[in-house]
Amino acid sequence: MSKHFLEIQKGNFIASEKNKVNDVNLIIEEQGQIISLLGPSGIGKTTILRTLAGLQKLNSGKIFLKGKLIASSEVHIEPEKRNIALSFQDNSLFPNYKVIDNINFGKKRSNGNGFALDAKEIIELLHIDPILDKFPHQISAGEAQRVSIARSLISKPDLLLLDEPFSNIDQSLKEEIQVSVKKLLKRINLTTIIVTHDSYEAFSMADKCGIILNQELKQYDLPYNVHHEPNSVEVANFLNKGIFIDVKVVDSECAVHRLKHDELGEIRGKLSNNFPSGSKVKLLLQPEDLIHDDQSKLKLEVVDRKFRGTNFVYTLKTIKGEHLPVFVHSHHIHQHEKSEKFGIKTPIYIDHLVCF
Repeated sequence: MSKHFLEIQKGNFIASEKNKVNDVNLIIEEQGQIISLLGPSGIGKTTILRTLAGLQKLNSGKIFLKGKLIASSEVHIEPEKRNIALSFQDNSLFPNYKVIDNINFGKKRSNGNGFALDAKEIIELLHIDPILDKFPHQISAGEAQRVSIARSLISKPDLLLLDEPFSNIDQSLKEEIQVSVKKLLKRINLTTIIVTHDSYEAFSMADKCGIILNQELKQYDLPYNVHHEPNSVEVANFLNKGIFIDVKVVDSECAVHRLKHDELGEIRGKLSNNFPSGSKVKLLLQPEDLIHDDQSKLKLEVVDRKFRGTNFVYTLKTIKGEHLPVFVHSHHIHQHEKSEKFGIKTPIYIDHLVCF
């Protein structure tokens, strides 16, 4: 038995030798929470969803849903008896059914978990109105993805599983759909697991985020903590666009910790891990950590500049050959060219000093 809404105990999910995730321990405490599983493509995230839905068997471990054992090495509750809806990345719509009939098919599968939701509301929310009388081959991949989500929602599941649900949706519509879907899921208190390789999507949609790398669930925490306090170099490298630089811990006893870099000088902030004064550690330096200041005496050479719309990403070179990324707002008057000197505000202050 489990007192949690969903609990996976030492679950081994195996589809192939490469596509597997081992020894997964994951808890969704309460109904209505949204969980994201983030990792590279082909790492085994979808295998977890398929196993939860009952489409393949759990190799070992246990899965409990609402206190009931639904999967183990000895137990396998059939998919139709789990009241779990899975929206596939490739949509899996019925080709001979019109869009409206595909959506209404979800009603036939409904076990009615109690939330109030009708087809019209879902259709409007997902912008499906203009394509209701079309067949799947007549609509785009993004539209088919939205239809698949609608069909899953209308079935009123206890647990909704979304596999890369927004990957084919046009960028201009994607964020609006994400916001609307999240609001709806919260309003109807529908527990949801979202699989994605997009960190923005994983962080913005979820209450908790799991990082899957190298066949393991490496970290499972609040999205803010996962981003600002990764628990390993492996997770930090996967999530961030920054680099690790060598620093020395000068003071780890005061409220504001102090580090020292040979060229950048003193770096202040709050250490995410405990290190005694004098320790030599590697500090994660992200593009938003350094602040541009043309008047500063600390200047580094520009070796690259990329325009990203709202900002430029400069790459600065230290004497030791470290390449440091820095964000600068694109409205900044002076755009530094390669080989120019670029000022950095000192002393450097970073809220979260992520060191290993």
